[in-house]
Amino acid sequence: MSKRDYTTSITVPQSSEEVFKAICNVAAWWQGHITGNADKLGDEFVYAMEPHHITKQQVVELDANKKITWLVTESKINFVSDKNEWLNTKIIFDIEEVDGGTKLTFTHQGLLPSIERYGGCSNAWTALIEKSLYSLITTGKGVNVFSLT
Repeated sequence: MSKRDYTTSITVPQSSEEVFKAICNVAAWWQGHITGNADKLGDEFVYAMEPHHITKQQVVELDANKKITWLVTESKINFVSDKNEWLNTKIIFDIEEVDGGTKLTFTHQGLLPSIERYGGCSNAWTALIEKSLYSLITTGKGVNVFSLT
C-alpha cells in the first residue's frame, strides 16, 4: 500500500471477533442502501446513495478476525468527472489485537490525494470509521454521520 492511500485507525476495548462481525454488517454502519452480503469470501454487495454514488464490492480476502478486503468491481460516482474513480480500488480492514482491545486499521487503497473526490471521500471514510463503525462496535448501533441533501 502506498503511504498516500487514505488510511485511518481506531482502537476499541472489544475483541477482534466483535470488530470482524461489525465490519461484515455493512448496512449497520455505512449509510446508504446496501444489498447483498459481505461476510463470506466471494460475497458481493452494492452500496447506493442514489443518485450520487453506487458501487459494487466483492469480498476478495477474508481472514477471520484479522483481515477483510473488498475489491470495488463497479463504480458510478455521479458528482465527479471520472465516474469510475473507485473502480478496482480496494477497501481493506486490518484487525490486530492489542493490550486491552483491538486496533482496526482501515485503508482505501487507490483513494489518492490526486483524484478529484479525495477530500470528500476521505472525510466521509473518517466519519464512517471513526464514528459510525466505532459506535457499532462499542455500543451495538452505528450512527448517521452524513446526509446528502
